[in-house]
Amino acid sequence: MDIKNLETFIQVAELSSFTRAAQKTGYSQSTVSFQIQQLEKSLGIQLFERVNHTVSLTGKGREVLAYAHRIRRLTQELEKQLNREQAVGGHVRIAMADSLCSWLLKDDFRGFRRRFPQITLKIISASTEEMFRLLNQNEVDLVYTLDNHIYNRTYRIASEEKVNAHFVAAAGYDLGKEGGISMEELVRLPFLLTEKGMSYRRLMDEKLAVLSLEIQPVLESGNADLICRLVEQGMGVSFLPDYVTREALKAGNIRYIHMEGFRVDIWKQLLYHHDKWVSPQMQAVMEYLSDKHCSGAEL
Repeated sequence: MDIKNLETFIQVAELSSFTRAAQKTGYSQSTVSFQIQQLEKSLGIQLFERVNHTVSLTGKGREVLAYAHRIRRLTQELEKQLNREQAVGGHVRIAMADSLCSWLLKDDFRGFRRRFPQITLKIISASTEEMFRLLNQNEVDLVYTLDNHIYNRTYRIASEEKVNAHFVAAAGYDLGKEGGISMEELVRLPFLLTEKGMSYRRLMDEKLAVLSLEIQPVLESGNADLICRLVEQGMGVSFLPDYVTREALKAGNIRYIHMEGFRVDIWKQLLYHHDKWVSPQMQAVMEYLSDKHCSGAEL
C-alpha cells in the first residue's frame, strides 16, 4: 500500500472533492483519481460514493479514514523522531472570539515568535457557530471558543479553562443608588457591549431573558479592549471577562458591579476535529497555549 495514496485519500475525504484535493496536493485531478483507484483496488473496497459530482465516504471508507489518520500520525512521529533537531515550522489557522484574539497577541506575541520563528499564524475572528463550520470544512486547524462548555465526540479538547466575567464600571461611576442596584435598574444604564449573538454577550443576554430583561446598548463593538478603555473613561458600564479587565481593575480604574444570583458560566476551550491530523506546528501551538492555561499566565 502506497503511503502517498493514503495521503491523497485523506485530502479527498476532508475536502469532499477530487478537484480541491488536487489543488491542495499539487497533483492533477487525473492523478488523484488514479491514486484513489489504486487504493480501492489494493483494499478491495469502494471508498467513495460519487453521485451528481458530489463525493462522500462509504461506510468502509469512514473506517479506512480512521486508520489512514493513525498511519499518518505514526509516519509523522517516525519522521519527527528521525529529525529531532529540525526546527518546527509551518502554518496554523485558528478561529477564535475577538477578545481572545486580542488576549493572544497583545502581550507576548514577540515571545511566541522567539520560541517558534518558523511558525506562521492565521487568526480568524468568528462566532462560535462560524468557527465550527470552518473547522468541519477543514478551513481552520483549531478553534478557540469563549462560550458554553462544549463536548462533542467529533472534536478533541486540547485545553480548557473556566472564565469568570463581571458587570464593570469606572471606579468613580455613579450608579445612582447607594447600597446596591437592582438588575432592573442596572439594565437601564448606558451599556457598552460586544456584538449581539457573540460568545459571552449571547450567554449574558440569554440569562437576562430568563429574567424577562434586555439591555439596549449605546455601543456595540467586537473589540473588548476598546470597550474596557471606554468604561475606564466613565462612558458607560459593560459585561466583560475578567482577563480583559484584570489590568484596569488592578490599577484601580474600574470596579466590579456584583449582582447576587447572576452568574454566567463561560469556558475558554481550544479544540480540533477528531479526524484532523495534528502536524508538528499545530502540536506546538496547542502545547504553547495549554502551557499558558496551566501556568495561569497570559499571552
